[in-house]
Amino acid sequence: MRIEKPEGELRRGWTTGACAAAATKAAFAALRTGTFPDPVSIRLPKGETPSFALALEGKGEGWAQAGIVKDAGDDPDVTHGCTVIATVRRRGKGVTFKAGDGVGTVTKAGLPIAVGEPAINPIPREMMRKVIEEQGGGDVEIEISIPDGEALAQKTWNPRLGILGGLSILGTTGIVHPFSCAAWIASIHRGVDVARAMGLAHIAGCTGSTSEDAVRAHFKLPLEAMMDMGDFAGGLLKYVRKHPVARVTIGGGFGKITKLAQGAMDLHSGRSQVDFEWLAKFAPVNLHEDVKSANTAQQVLEMLGAGLASQVVGVAKLEVEKILRGAPVAADVIIVDRAGKIIAHAG
Repeated sequence: MRIEKPEGELRRGWTTGACAAAATKAAFAALRTGTFPDPVSIRLPKGETPSFALALEGKGEGWAQAGIVKDAGDDPDVTHGCTVIATVRRRGKGVTFKAGDGVGTVTKAGLPIAVGEPAINPIPREMMRKVIEEQGGGDVEIEISIPDGEALAQKTWNPRLGILGGLSILGTTGIVHPFSCAAWIASIHRGVDVARAMGLAHIAGCTGSTSEDAVRAHFKLPLEAMMDMGDFAGGLLKYVRKHPVARVTIGGGFGKITKLAQGAMDLHSGRSQVDFEWLAKFAPVNLHEDVKSANTAQQVLEMLGAGLASQVVGVAKLEVEKILRGAPVAADVIIVDRAGKIIAHAG
């Protein structure tokens, strides 16, 4: 089914991670004081302080729970409208996490969460820990559940990645930027126009906030030089080809840059996939089958080591130059790991 772009300016939404953190804050407050804050406000990683209305409240001896309906804004997100529920219990040591109904469990290596753990990504976990600490801390278990999450997960890549039983709790900034190819690419073009008008000679497009922070710090670039590229590498490079700047840098994680090296210009997980047969050609013969059967690109990187990143980034630079087609633009490509460290650079 084709999704039509809404009229007017697209509305942002909130990630499942942001909803889980807000629900956790409300539940822990009720566990401590007997009262649910409604609405409940949280601070996101970039400093925004949204408020969330509660859709569900409950408490008993040693536990409390709160639920928030996810609003993904104008993004056609499969989880839009779902209820993210946090149940907080006094138990264990420190802050621990549990997958409730509709939240998946990691069963394969190569993801940022260990096998056997709830599919709650690192930044949402940190957001939840912070809302506990802000209220005095404690030894608590946080159980996140999403009614009908197991059925919704079948519409995502979770089953292929070995996340079983439900959805993942995701988000690095807490904000869902509305997905519209035309609108997003248009905003990239406007960013290039502004940079050129300011006389900036070097711009950069990155796939996410971690790589953006690393690339910006490495080159000491002003904020106006950072294009909100997301997955649309082609949208940026084709425009720069027609509207040149002296230098363009593409930055991203290993998986995204691998897809770029394989010729993909749209790096979204739903529209391009890592070709493990292609990656296997960089491996010793005795590891070919292991690479071909890998679950994620990150797993292959861990298997083969940093030299693989150097090889892949070189091929990615060649693909970037193909798109630029001889335009007077110097190009380089950078791979950034999950901790924000640059691990490979071709340029």
